[in-house]
Amino acid sequence: MSKDNNKILIISKALALRMIKLYKYLTEEKAEHVLSKQILRSGTSIGANIRESINAQSHADFINKMSIALKEANETEYWLELLHDSEFISDKEFESIYADTGNVVGTLVNIIKTAKSRMNVSES
Repeated sequence: MSKDNNKILIISKALALRMIKLYKYLTEEKAEHVLSKQILRSGTSIGANIRESINAQSHADFINKMSIALKEANETEYWLELLHDSEFISDKEFESIYADTGNVVGTLVNIIKTAKSRMNVSES
C-alpha cells in the first residue's frame, strides 16, 4: 500500500486533523474536556491503525488492523452523535464531520470486504 496516493490514508489523515481541530475548539471555546478527549483518541486512532496495516505481517493481520480502524471509526461516530445531541456542536458542524467519518467507514468496509474475499480465493 503506497502512502502517497492511497485514498484511505489520505481521508483518514484529513479526518484526524479535523478531530484535532474539533478537540481544540471543544476545549478552548466550549470548555468541554471529557467527550473531546474520547473523540480525539478514537478519531486519530483510525489513521494510526490504517498506517500500521501497511506493514502487516500477513493478509489476516492486514484485515485485523483495518477492522480495528473500522471499530475506531464507528466509535468516533458515536462520540460525534453525543456531542451533537448534547449541543456542543451545531447541526452544520455535525453533518460535515459526520459525513467525512461516514466516508472513512464506507471505504474501510469496502477494503475489508475485498481483502476477505481475496483471502478466501487464495485459500481455495
